[in-house]
Amino acid sequence: MLFESSVLINISFHPHLEKDFFIIMANLNVKKGIVKEVGFCMFKIVKKRVLADVSKLMEVEAPLVARKAQPGQFIILRVDDNGERIPLTIADSDKEKGTITIIFQEVGKTTMQLGALEEGDYLSDFVGPLGQAMELPTTGRIIAVGGGVGIAPVYPKVKAFHEAGMEVISIIGARTADLLILEDEMRAVSKELHVCTDDGTKGHHGFVSDILQKFLDDKSQKIDEIIAVGPLPMMRAVSNQTKPYGVKTMVSLNPIMVDGTGMCGCCRVTVGGQTKFTCVDGPVFDAHEVDFVELTRRGQMYLQEEKVAVDKYEHECRSGGGR
Repeated sequence: MLFESSVLINISFHPHLEKDFFIIMANLNVKKGIVKEVGFCMFKIVKKRVLADVSKLMEVEAPLVARKAQPGQFIILRVDDNGERIPLTIADSDKEKGTITIIFQEVGKTTMQLGALEEGDYLSDFVGPLGQAMELPTTGRIIAVGGGVGIAPVYPKVKAFHEAGMEVISIIGARTADLLILEDEMRAVSKELHVCTDDGTKGHHGFVSDILQKFLDDKSQKIDEIIAVGPLPMMRAVSNQTKPYGVKTMVSLNPIMVDGTGMCGCCRVTVGGQTKFTCVDGPVFDAHEVDFVELTRRGQMYLQEEKVAVDKYEHECRSGGGR
């Protein structure tokens, strides 16, 4: 039996050594027991930037991941050897520098731990690229909708559309101006950029769906595809909004996920009446076929456990036991 496998072997050195974590990543092409390639990789945070109140950007050294990364894919990381695995969308990649950019919001214990790290620190695990790359249309007019931290995963898709020479109109929104992220980056790769805030502190006073509706009602200009990324209620609203118009609408999902390779089934979602695994079949799906009711219910299953974890971590930080 012939197969290919990737194996991560973690070795933690003494904490007083200069490097906290030294990761051996063995890319194994296992054919009759022959190891074809072995490389060494250290997942160093080379850049950190605070984007908003609780939103942060990190650029991480991961040359093997950067070499293969495509728009729409994601990584799974662990902050330390005792940490949980969390999926994060690849916000950008640089093959020459060998880096991957991730953007996250500090909403749980692990993202709080991640946000406490600084440039020069190391991550225990950084696996990817995972998931299916988004299929890029070759022609047409695209509308991209990003809500909150969802602006981060929509950005690489818009950038890819722009580089392919397509016309992209972007609509981004947040609860307030202080929570808006990547505004300049989105403007640079969009023909038009529309900004919305729920409280009216910047741009349109209202929701991204308000601006989207104006384009849907404009019969003089055809919309070939819409991509929406953000909180589940926003993506569900956009899906319901566009369905009567028959406009192809894609969403990028981020459900509960563990292994990221299709084995555990935690990230399953019903699409078109069939069970799909977000980690291997997605994360991008046809919005009009996603069962958002089921997806929302599954996403709320561990809210109490998440709260307990956050409370414990914050207590440890106050008592000097956390980072």
